Amino acid sequence: MNYFFITGSSKGLGKALTELLLENENNTVYGMARSSSISHKRYFHTVIDLSKLDNVVSYPFPTLENVEKIVLINNAGMVGDVNRIGQLDNQKIIDCYNLNLITPAVLINNFISLYTNYSCNKLVLNISSGAGRAPIDGWNVYCSTKAGIDMFSQVLKEEAQIDGTGIKILSLAPGIIDTDMQVQIREANKNEFSNIENFIEYKKNGDLSNPKTTAKQVLRFIEEEELLTNVICSVRDLTE
Repeated sequence: MNYFFITGSSKGLGKALTELLLENENNTVYGMARSSSISHKRYFHTVIDLSKLDNVVSYPFPTLENVEKIVLINNAGMVGDVNRIGQLDNQKIIDCYNLNLITPAVLINNFISLYTNYSCNKLVLNISSGAGRAPIDGWNVYCSTKAGIDMFSQVLKEEAQIDGTGIKILSLAPGIIDTDMQVQIREANKNEFSNIENFIEYKKNGDLSNPKTTAKQVLRFIEEEELLTNVICSVRDLTE
């Protein structure tokens, strides 16, 4: 049996990926989100606010049996305030850092602590962003948290190689997806985000990817061994 742990599994990419994985009868999925929108005999949901660290620290990763593969997918994230530093809500800064960076770090720590000695394939897949690899005005917190998860992933790979744990790690930029986050970005004004017109045009021109399409691309990174070479990666790396 393959076991998948997915944060933000109730909507957007997380939901699309969960539904896609459940099509395979050899997969069991554990979802984490504030609500659940999936009902399936091989889906187990934990209602949790992942921006609240006390909840995250105590998340009960289960003991597993008959394991072929275990995958942790840190998908949940928020863009936070789209605005200039000096005009941000401090609590939103904290929530964004918690959800985008600290929560994945805590979950990865507990995941590795429990499952390192399991004799199976193990993968940590962090959903990152191109925004963590280039500065974007108005996205101060989002860019920095995604840059942080990229570096965390690279260090984790170094440690896995030194320790010989066999754990694979990817930090994957999924492209621009048509989700609630994009709606929030388009509601900003130009004084807060100078590049807003381009994002409005992405929607008008149909350039935003459907979550189901992106989920199929993400699944390839999980299933195709040759795509597990580089820690920092993007769906744009796919050639077909």
